Amino acid sequence: MLKINYWAVIVAAVTAFVVGALWYSPLLFSKAYMEARGMNPAALVDMRPPVGEMLGEFAKNLVIAFVLAYFVVRLGVIEWRGAVQLTLWLWVGFQAMLLMGAVLHEKMPWILYAIHAGDALVKTLFMTVILGVWRR
Repeated sequence: MLKINYWAVIVAAVTAFVVGALWYSPLLFSKAYMEARGMNPAALVDMRPPVGEMLGEFAKNLVIAFVLAYFVVRLGVIEWRGAVQLTLWLWVGFQAMLLMGAVLHEKMPWILYAIHAGDALVKTLFMTVILGVWRR
């Protein structure tokens, strides 16, 4: 019987935190993100997220990693192909569709949708693969 690997949960949460930081960094999508939100990209240099926001983001990733670990165990995912398949089902069925609500009802720009949905996909993929392949 498979069991939740709590070390893998922690590593998956840390990985998602780092991936999210890189995703919204000047290396990747910070300029497009700021422009889509009507903010000045030049102001990015002075912006530092508050500690409480960063702790909240890590806690969010920890909860998501734990829930993903539950699904990995319950569905018997034990290799990367199954982890990728689970990621795609979860992303399409939940994350991408939930964000679509903001596009439809709150007029979120499509570029902002793509940035956020891409972030969710990549983080979920990393977390699910870690949880699916890392056995005790």
